[in-house]
Amino acid sequence: MAADRSAASTPADPDGPDAVRLTWNAWPRSKVEASRCVVPLAASICPVRSPESLASPPLPYPPLRCKPPCSALINPFARVDYAAKIWICPLCFSRNHFPPHYAGISENNVPAELFAQCSTVEYLVAGAPGSPAPPPPVFLFVIDTCIIEEELEYVKLSMRKAVALLPEHALVGLVTFGTQVHLHELGFSDLSKIYVFRGTKDISKEQILDQLGLSGVGRPGFPKMTQQPGGQQVNGMHPSTTAGVNRFLLPVSECECTLSTLLDELQPDQWPVEAGNRAIRCTGVALSVAAGLLGACMPGTGARIIALLGGPCTEGPGVIVSKDLSEPVRSHKDLDKDAAPHFQKAVKFYDGLAKQLVSQGHVLDVFASALDQVGLAEMKLAIERTGGLVVLSESFGHSVFKDSFKRIFEGGEHSLGLSFNGTLEINCSKDIKVQGVIGPCTSLEKKGALCADTVVGQGNSTAWKMCGLDRNTSFTVFFDVSPSERTSQPGHQNPDLYIQFVTSYQHPEGQMRIRVTTISRKWVDGSTNTEELVEGFDQETAAVVLARYISLKMELEEEFDATRWLDRSLIRLCSRFGDYRKDDPSSFSLHSNFSLFPQFMFNLRRSQFVQVFNNSPDETAYFRMLLNRESITNSVAMIQPSLISFSFDTPPSPVFLDVASIAPDRILLLDAYFSVVIFHGMTIAQWRNMCYQNQPEHQQFAQLLQAPQEEAQVIINGRFPVPRLVVCDQHGSQARFLLAKLNPSATYNSAHDVPAGSDIIFTDDVSFQVFCEHLQRLAVQS
Repeated sequence: MAADRSAASTPADPDGPDAVRLTWNAWPRSKVEASRCVVPLAASICPVRSPESLASPPLPYPPLRCKPPCSALINPFARVDYAAKIWICPLCFSRNHFPPHYAGISENNVPAELFAQCSTVEYLVAGAPGSPAPPPPVFLFVIDTCIIEEELEYVKLSMRKAVALLPEHALVGLVTFGTQVHLHELGFSDLSKIYVFRGTKDISKEQILDQLGLSGVGRPGFPKMTQQPGGQQVNGMHPSTTAGVNRFLLPVSECECTLSTLLDELQPDQWPVEAGNRAIRCTGVALSVAAGLLGACMPGTGARIIALLGGPCTEGPGVIVSKDLSEPVRSHKDLDKDAAPHFQKAVKFYDGLAKQLVSQGHVLDVFASALDQVGLAEMKLAIERTGGLVVLSESFGHSVFKDSFKRIFEGGEHSLGLSFNGTLEINCSKDIKVQGVIGPCTSLEKKGALCADTVVGQGNSTAWKMCGLDRNTSFTVFFDVSPSERTSQPGHQNPDLYIQFVTSYQHPEGQMRIRVTTISRKWVDGSTNTEELVEGFDQETAAVVLARYISLKMELEEEFDATRWLDRSLIRLCSRFGDYRKDDPSSFSLHSNFSLFPQFMFNLRRSQFVQVFNNSPDETAYFRMLLNRESITNSVAMIQPSLISFSFDTPPSPVFLDVASIAPDRILLLDAYFSVVIFHGMTIAQWRNMCYQNQPEHQQFAQLLQAPQEEAQVIINGRFPVPRLVVCDQHGSQARFLLAKLNPSATYNSAHDVPAGSDIIFTDDVSFQVFCEHLQRLAVQS
């Protein structure tokens, strides 16, 4: 039972060709049996994982749909009558005629979408003849200037690199803000022209457009501008509304020089800050102006607002703390006691901003770089519902910010594959209902027969909007079993169930695509056939799904005790699927498909997702946003980090995530997803400090020091956001980054039993061994 996850052999691609993983790969037929399974019936899907993983190239024709109300797309599980040119939908059993252009179909001439290996296919959605070219991507940068000169220089450097990496045709805009919001008119290159908005009050979208001259009506108190024939306005300071896009959003090729000059001239906010006060920062108004501008100029096209924030909002809508430094920024304790006066109002503001951005189809990305909190906990709604990216770091000069920011714009193998304007539709067999989705999306409220009564996350719908998504974006879909009377009768039971995910999205190259993934699993009678259920259990997916589920419950339910809920669930699961004699803990054993699950739960109980002590609300929101959107493999690393040992005697190998793995002559590499730690044992650190690695006779030692660095670089290069790299020594101050993640099998209470050179952890937490003993005792109770 104490086997280590990292020691288990994993296949090359654990997500399989369809990028779908289910908690259970065999499903019980009844609601009662499903509830007895303890772990919810759920699927994790990466809808636009890299096209290289597909068995077929994109198909250049539109897909065939089953007749309404089913509307499922044709797939390899459809039964085909080649003579009658009919296909039978596996989800609803309706008979559909092939259209005329499928006249050549036969058993020897089968279209790609019916090949058995093509359970996931992608279709190119061609525009009508003569339709305009796909719109270019839009990047609107929103930069906080209430930061010190040194930090602003780091921002300028990263901005220049970003602009250099953007495609020539991409449209760029710039908003800077401090006490006031400055919208820069890049199209007016003769001199620097700025529209200024007050940061003190909430301004509506209409007011923003009026001030920018984009609403088509004159501003109050100003006469309408007379136009000359040909549409040119007389007054050059107020150009025509039709030129709105070209005034504020320009192709990189046309505005690179203007943008470079603006960045050179950019200074920290000049507004004086009184002693004992915070800088006056109007983040909410700046994001409102950015959203209003994109709504007027580019509705429905792929656009991103990229906000670079250096501190908390202290003025106008979205305030999270007052200007007075004597008032601290809200903590978890304040939120629990309802003692955060600004929190609910700010959440309401960002909820409204999220709805506006989703209706426009635009994305909000936030790069927060500050030692203090900036308000990510309040912004979480707007970032998550628009599918935005989020990065939290300590400084704009830190590699976490610099490398992550650059990664957004990079092409090639490190490209994130940023896609826009996606929708996810789910079709499934009659006896399955959809409870909802956890992940970076918004429910489209498309109600129907497939919607379950109970809702998890974004529910009451069979379709979801995803304004922004990338190759790693993952969603968790929760299902309910709801058999009808007819299918419950013997003789009417179909042995297979089918679920179909249909994702339409704007590819990074601009064209629209539809990706269809259809999966099939077996129904089993859970009351009599536990073996098939056990064989189909995916413990990694189950651990991640439970982590996402309790994170949601902790946010929604005030008195929810996550640790107790996890403990009870684990005891119920082990009682149901364990192998034991009643009231005999020593006889307890688990099937290999469950053997790592108690370990995952032990680490989840101790993780930052459940134990919010010592984390700020911003950090907790950041961790949970990434947990909800990352792949199963990455999410498992967040819950239970992997630990690799490097030593002279053995090749690099996984070791237990335990304090006993520390040895003076070892280097340990910890991958905790958000951070990568290289930990040198005491003897290794002493040799390194004496510079043995520089001596020719100690080449092997130099290679030993280099090996974990190279391995760490491989991890960092393949990940977004870029993790923090911590290099530390045994007994050093930063060793805490490793010790906090290890199983405390040796504590200050058992220090006398510890071998020389090993380590102990100063904690009263129970060890995994004690945890398992208690679990076995409770699971076998009659």
